[in-house]
Amino acid sequence: MLIFFENVNNPATRLSRLMGMDSSSIKVHHFPDGESLVTLPKPLSKRVVIYQSLNQPNQKLVELMLSALGARSMGAKKLTLVAPYLCYMRQDKAFGPGQVVSQKVIGTFLSNLFDAILTVDAHLHRVKDIRDVFKGCNVQNLSTARMTADYIERNYEDVPFLLGPDEESLQWVRAIASLCRADFGVCKKTRYGDADVKVELPDVDLAKRSVILIDDIISTGHTISSVAEKLQRMGVQKVDCIVTHALFSRGSLTLLRRSGIRRIISTDTVPHSTNRIFVAPVIAKALKNLVT
Repeated sequence: MLIFFENVNNPATRLSRLMGMDSSSIKVHHFPDGESLVTLPKPLSKRVVIYQSLNQPNQKLVELMLSALGARSMGAKKLTLVAPYLCYMRQDKAFGPGQVVSQKVIGTFLSNLFDAILTVDAHLHRVKDIRDVFKGCNVQNLSTARMTADYIERNYEDVPFLLGPDEESLQWVRAIASLCRADFGVCKKTRYGDADVKVELPDVDLAKRSVILIDDIISTGHTISSVAEKLQRMGVQKVDCIVTHALFSRGSLTLLRRSGIRRIISTDTVPHSTNRIFVAPVIAKALKNLVT
């Protein structure tokens, strides 16, 4: 049985229909003081899958905890979390005195709630294996590389140059490029603040070529827009952007479009108007393997 929060209604429904799985929504009422009343569907099966993407995570984590522990109290024996976007993975070390390594904290928190966790393109940098974050839990980090490569091959007559905005994006750019036989490279980024970045393009002649910017996460859009502006000055023919997790803070889409990006495409790990690539098939395959 799949249960889901209503903010992910469309992706969760796509998954349940693809799998032929019974599904129902979790009802949440917010009190004036900010507390949440969570109501689970009844009855629950022994195996329950909870679907929730963890963008804007703080309130969602509390409601997810209430749902998981509530499901246990109602007789659920096996709990699986499908979190296509997994929060707090970027803070994987203390960069200053007293900083909490939130990746470890959230990893322990979710591992204690669920028997299995499925996520998509988790942002792992210094920690390479997601099992080191979620110890004692059956966790899988699924890839969108194949479906992204398929999207490129279906929608572009000539495969463009694939460019990552920084060194951390190399793992995703390289995987996609190898599948659609594209040339690729990454920029060098220096960050001075949340909205203050400097990027250097790779030493490749991209004049009169088409480029697709590839990244796993876009939030403010400042890094991607800086790269796009440099590409425009270089004389690139056209620039598109494909991102896995469309976090897009206020004003970010306007910033990206003003930088000269023609098309912005995202997967539906985070529901957004730019969603064009749907992850239900890769999640369904992993869930079926868990059940069997």
